[in-house]
Amino acid sequence: MRSLPLPLALTARLTPVAVLACAGWALSSGPLTPTQDEAAADTSRSPSESSSSAPSSTAVAKTFTTAPAPCTSVATKTVSSLVPGAKTAGKEIPSTDTDARRTCSWNALKGYDYRWLDVSFELMDSDDAAGTSYKERIAEKSGGGAVPGLGEEGYSVVNLTTEDKQQTREGVVIARVSNALVIITYNGSDFETKKAPSTDEINEGAIKAAKEAVASLQASVN
Repeated sequence: MRSLPLPLALTARLTPVAVLACAGWALSSGPLTPTQDEAAADTSRSPSESSSSAPSSTAVAKTFTTAPAPCTSVATKTVSSLVPGAKTAGKEIPSTDTDARRTCSWNALKGYDYRWLDVSFELMDSDDAAGTSYKERIAEKSGGGAVPGLGEEGYSVVNLTTEDKQQTREGVVIARVSNALVIITYNGSDFETKKAPSTDEINEGAIKAAKEAVASLQASVN
């Protein structure tokens, strides 16, 4: 690059100095200089007032940020036992947000016996939010009882319904683990006798699936 002639070079070097000098005057004695009243008002602000406008960097830590694959959360032998004749791979239900909610379903009719099993994972923004949702859900499904040792909180309920003389017994198990909920739905009917499976069969099956799903959820962060 060709060097500038000496006068131009001096001008190029001295111009920034002149600009800075003028800026310094403006800051120290020009119209941009705060008045004594303004300076006093600024120094009189409390630390809380000064920092109140600063954005908060505090974020709630979440144990679970993505829902695990629900169709592999229960052992194939458990699926075969609870839903005889079902494809053990299961079928995942479409979700609008797979990070927050995932559900897998198994169902089959073997002879006249029908069974249905759903396993769902739902993730909340915090442990408190999950705890609130857990309480609301068990309030909606009253009549059940606690399941000790199932997550941090566990609940099970079984209900019998009859439609056109056909009985169906359904068990629902809800467990909370940190910011996640595990929800199991298990039901069955006998279309020959019109009767439903026993309460113990449905309850024990739902709890077994819930324990395996909770273990799968916990393993997803290890």
